[in-house]
Amino acid sequence: MSKRTLDSPEAVKFLVDSFYEKVQVDTLIGPIFTDVAQVDWSKHLPKMYAFWESLILGNNAYNGQPFHPHLLVNQKHTLTIDHFDRWLQLFSATISENFIGDNAEQVRQRATQIALVWNNKLDYINNDSYMEG
Repeated sequence: MSKRTLDSPEAVKFLVDSFYEKVQVDTLIGPIFTDVAQVDWSKHLPKMYAFWESLILGNNAYNGQPFHPHLLVNQKHTLTIDHFDRWLQLFSATISENFIGDNAEQVRQRATQIALVWNNKLDYINNDSYMEG
């Protein structure tokens, strides 16, 4: 299959579907989605289409607080840099396997930023240092 540009809702849907196929079978982060978060994929995937469409296409399809669900999962199962690294590895591999062009590279960079920021936020929370003040 030839690589495509990441410039339409259909391409974003393909990215999200391909990525989450990897996530669901991954031994490190798959159980967090299936067992800890108990993700309802029929509800989660449309949210992810909208989230990534907003970032990639700038269409404001997403309306929500993307960090909050991760905070709730973290309360049940501590999320670490290893989890975010694996998420990023799978996401980056999905882009490399399927997409070409500037948007693909920009999305890879944006995903890296998101993973780093969210890991840092959760690391701070998990460290309990914010509670001692």
